[in-house]
Amino acid sequence: MGKLNVQGAVGNLGEYLREQRTQAQMSIRQLAELADVSNPYLSQIERGLRKPSAEVLQQIAKALRISAESLYVRAGILDAESSGQRMVEDAIDLDPILTQRQKNALRDIYRSFIANQEEE
Repeated sequence: MGKLNVQGAVGNLGEYLREQRTQAQMSIRQLAELADVSNPYLSQIERGLRKPSAEVLQQIAKALRISAESLYVRAGILDAESSGQRMVEDAIDLDPILTQRQKNALRDIYRSFIANQEEE
């Protein structure tokens, strides 16, 4: 897979962060506090004006309870192919309709499909 356009990746990252923050029902101020970054800096990241470091992305991911890899892909730091599985599992975890039991079952089924595909 080719390199991502940095400007496009940063904008895409900001949109993705805003979506994740909204789904987590957090204000930008709450997320900034949990991630230990300034409110204005986080706002600039969401608007695509700043490209955060991998360390800042990790702090944000931890605060949002999502994988840092999904943010690294959005920021153009990681190749999407290398972290596709983690992104699928994140999507399952973030679904507000599913119960924890359903999420665990879906994750197990998905992992078995991946394992079977790797064996072929």
